[in-house]
Amino acid sequence: MDINNALDAFAALSQATRLDVFRLLIKAGEAGMTAGDISDTLGVRQNTMSTNLGILARTGLIRSEREGRSIRYFADMDGMRGLLAFLMEDCCGGRPELCQPVINELVCAC
Repeated sequence: MDINNALDAFAALSQATRLDVFRLLIKAGEAGMTAGDISDTLGVRQNTMSTNLGILARTGLIRSEREGRSIRYFADMDGMRGLLAFLMEDCCGGRPELCQPVINELVCAC
């Protein structure tokens, strides 16, 4: 991930609803959630939710799959890993072994 992609991702996550959506989709895991379920859970109007989902999708933090007439959304774990890797790529003054405990905490089998 380059700096421009990272800035776009941080800008997307700097809005409360989008951050809530991203965290909700991380919790949902492999099952994901439909746009309607996300809207209902967070109490956000569907047209507003659609805009927020589009912004998150463009940053690579979420992905979607069409299911008939609805769309199911998922946290894009590769996008999240890319953002975290960007943050940590120069950690510990060139001594990555010092960062290993943090990296181990972040790694999941998702």
